[in-house]
Amino acid sequence: MFFSKYFAMFSHIVKQIREIFGKNEGFIPLHEPKFVGNERKYVLDAIDSTFVSSVGEYVNRFEQQIKDYTGAKYAVACANGTSALHIALLLAGVKQNDLVICQPLTFIATCNALSYLGAEPVFVDIDKQTLGLSAEKLADFLEKETEIKENQCFFKKTNQKISACVPMHTFGHPTEIDKILEICKKYYINLIEDSAESLGSVYQGKQTGTFGLLGIYSLNGNKTITSGGGGVIVTDNEFLGKKAKHLTTQAKIPHAWEFAHDQIGYNYRMPNLNAAMAVAQMEKLDEFIENKRQLAEIYADFFEKTPFKFVTEPKNSRSIYWLNAILLKDRTERELFLEFMNKNGVMTRPSWQLMNELKMFENCHKANLENAIEIQNRLVNLPSSVRI
Repeated sequence: MFFSKYFAMFSHIVKQIREIFGKNEGFIPLHEPKFVGNERKYVLDAIDSTFVSSVGEYVNRFEQQIKDYTGAKYAVACANGTSALHIALLLAGVKQNDLVICQPLTFIATCNALSYLGAEPVFVDIDKQTLGLSAEKLADFLEKETEIKENQCFFKKTNQKISACVPMHTFGHPTEIDKILEICKKYYINLIEDSAESLGSVYQGKQTGTFGLLGIYSLNGNKTITSGGGGVIVTDNEFLGKKAKHLTTQAKIPHAWEFAHDQIGYNYRMPNLNAAMAVAQMEKLDEFIENKRQLAEIYADFFEKTPFKFVTEPKNSRSIYWLNAILLKDRTERELFLEFMNKNGVMTRPSWQLMNELKMFENCHKANLENAIEIQNRLVNLPSSVRI
């Protein structure tokens, strides 16, 4: 009896999603890549050139595309978003035993990357409208829990330096990054934007990823555009831009034939083969975004007639709606929905488990996380692929 009241409603949602994606049967994935442009042509060209690894024209072309699209002065193609974030944190001066402010509702790459440097996350709550780091909660945390000494911010309980803040634009929805930036400046904290999910999203007329000292994007296979695996670092700082390129290419001193290196570097280069795919995908990015925004409008209209709340773009934003989401009543209803949808061939998923609940980070410092807990218990992602 408990489940029967949901059966008709959930069945109606399955039917609607199947109609949206034009699949009366079979499996509907959460987000699949689309290759409808020059991907095959460019990849074969890269193969024919024999430059399939770290050297080749497509890497340069892709980096220029990112600069042109985002307005960033420097762009460095990387192997993936996690490696891009690792280098961005390193360049921002994050060191062992430092604290880095993160939101608890994020993909684990955010916390993994800072852990590579021996730093620790400190978790501050999200905003229920943007699903990203709350500017209000951040300001409250810093006012109550930190102190400024010699133009550096320290956590009063442990005297650890807070060297960076890494807000994420969750599911492609921009957070209030302008407010977060002003708060970080006040407390001498470097801002790094985790824009892994939001390439193409705009806040107050400016691309996400370009507000902070550095920003990163992901081109994983499930993102709006993909290079199979890939990431990008962007910055307007000339020194950091050139340093990012140097560190991600094994810190090799440029020379026609000699191999000399001037510091510890990283093999984080994007191969030319992947860049060839990325160049083709960038040519389709605006088309993909328009298609995804149309899908969001369809979902919004449909769910307005249901008890479930569809997550819409925040104020002053133009979101790419990387993953569409709805909020259910509670965790019990969420679990029933997830089980029904997935058993009926429509892939849905909950948000990530909160970072502070994972065994690696359960002892890290945290503020009150009531918003993140509520969203985790209620949120479900829906199929969000480009429908071309």
